Amino acid sequence: MVLHVDIIGYLAACLTTFSFLVQAVKSWKTKDLSGISLGMYTMFASGVALWLAYGIAIDSMPLIVTNALTLAFALSILFMKIREVRK
Repeated sequence: MVLHVDIIGYLAACLTTFSFLVQAVKSWKTKDLSGISLGMYTMFASGVALWLAYGIAIDSMPLIVTNALTLAFALSILFMKIREVRK
């Protein structure tokens, strides 16, 4: 049985995770990354990677699933930004 607290965790995680999907899709479509900070996304992706490691360490599926997805979205934006900066 899923606890009510877990439902809150899943809902919060889905909202924050899919907010990055929105940004990733916009970035992929427009190729406009002028408003994206390389430093912020580097720090953010590093933090999400640590949250993922923490979720794995404590065996928390809400943390594992959502941080794995968020990391994928954030890294895709970060890599596009790195390519833009190198041009």
